[in-house]
Amino acid sequence: MREGLGAQVKSELFKRKMSQKELADLIGISSAYLSDIINGRKDGPKAQEHVKHIRKILCI
Repeated sequence: MREGLGAQVKSELFKRKMSQKELADLIGISSAYLSDIINGRKDGPKAQEHVKHIRKILCI
């Protein structure tokens, strides 16, 4: 599932001409932490809350 999330996020960011840093700033997390989430390296309860925000912001 994580690979799917990563591909979806990267695709949407590309379509919107938006950087991971910009998305991370919108969510209020570091770009390194965002990268860990979308690449499946972080998947705890807090990361899942951030995934919900990511999906809402990017409409995925």
